[in-house]
Amino acid sequence: MRLQAIDFKAPDAEQAFVESLRETGFGVLKNHPLPQPLVADIYQQWEGFFNTAAKQDFTYKPETQDGFFPSKVAETAKGHTKRDLKEFFHYYPWGQCPDVLRDNLQSYYEQATGLAETLLSWVERQSPGDISQHYSQPLSSMINGSQQTLLRVLHYPPLNGDEELGAIRAAAHEDINLLTILPAANEPGLQVKAKDGSWLDVPCDFGNLIVNIGDMLQEASQGYFPSTTHRVINPDEADKTKARISLPLFLHPKPDVVLSSRHTAKSYLMERLRELGVI
Repeated sequence: MRLQAIDFKAPDAEQAFVESLRETGFGVLKNHPLPQPLVADIYQQWEGFFNTAAKQDFTYKPETQDGFFPSKVAETAKGHTKRDLKEFFHYYPWGQCPDVLRDNLQSYYEQATGLAETLLSWVERQSPGDISQHYSQPLSSMINGSQQTLLRVLHYPPLNGDEELGAIRAAAHEDINLLTILPAANEPGLQVKAKDGSWLDVPCDFGNLIVNIGDMLQEASQGYFPSTTHRVINPDEADKTKARISLPLFLHPKPDVVLSSRHTAKSYLMERLRELGVI
């Protein structure tokens, strides 16, 4: 079973998209405004970057979390013991980045963040009154001017058969942020956990845009919008000798945004990063 892609330009796109989020935690959009040639260029450029020793020159700064994270420090998902089979680069407009790669990444960052504000406004308009009354401010304004929204360039290296038993590209997990915006990767493998416990394949057709709910939106909506478990498997039918590049944008509110009576965005983020062992 697969999720169905929703036409961004359709008259009922807003309602259908938010309904999909509500039912599965995921929404898949086609005919969206993010330019595919730009995404393709980023995939190609960054696969080249990950295949050079130059990546070590941009090793991440623990205090700011920007830069290159080698596979030896890749995340171990909450509740799991095996480290994910991946390496990645954290891009913030204020952070470190190779000069030759910055322009395309910054252009994508700005366009994707703009689209994300639209999608957050859809979520707010489609929220029942008894839910939206708990939002401390409009959802789209929570990310306005945020320095925390993170663009991650993920590189899942080719699988050579000697990987640690039980390790997969990304173990089952939930995201921390409000929404995650993800152009379909260049290889299959992303799955979302359905309410009945089964795993649904997320359409990986190039050109689709995949959006999922994170823990912060679940917190702000008092659980009405569920932060859904997802994973990236080592797919049997795919060419395992090919690397997989992925480009998730994690929408983070400004640190002082109130999510609930329990948490601000900052206190929630710190709690989750400690659980992941990142800080």
